[in-house]
Amino acid sequence: MSQVLTTYETPVLPEWVDYNGHLRDAFYLLVFSYATDALMAHIGLDSQNRDASGHSLFTLECHLNFLHEVKEGARVEVRTQLLGHDRKRLHIHHALYLPGSGQALALSEQMLLHVSLDGPRSAPFEGEVLARVEALAEAHRALPVPEGVGRVIGLPPVR
Repeated sequence: MSQVLTTYETPVLPEWVDYNGHLRDAFYLLVFSYATDALMAHIGLDSQNRDASGHSLFTLECHLNFLHEVKEGARVEVRTQLLGHDRKRLHIHHALYLPGSGQALALSEQMLLHVSLDGPRSAPFEGEVLARVEALAEAHRALPVPEGVGRVIGLPPVR
């Protein structure tokens, strides 16, 4: 059976906590950013390969959903799913959990663009990176689409 990737684990550090004793909103994105770095390494875009190839991923769009509070010292993990891809983009979903828990604490849906850093300009995936993206897409194809994917933000119309 296909499974999402556990891409990052960390304790919630004291300097990440706000005046309410919760993980500060900016640090959710930091944790998800580190998970994206791990995903990049998984598909062959670690720092060594980025330097050698001159390619990287840029984040085009990011949606964050805060579902439950996270307290200082809690150990958290990010589980990542590749929702789709085309020649140049990855559509991904990160979910933050307590290890071993089935209850998501926060979600991040992102669109990433593969770029050639000499522009920078968008560039198609090639070679080993393309093969790894396709293998991950195949491994995640049977996974259900996480709840909330594609959700838009807005208020109901005023009546």
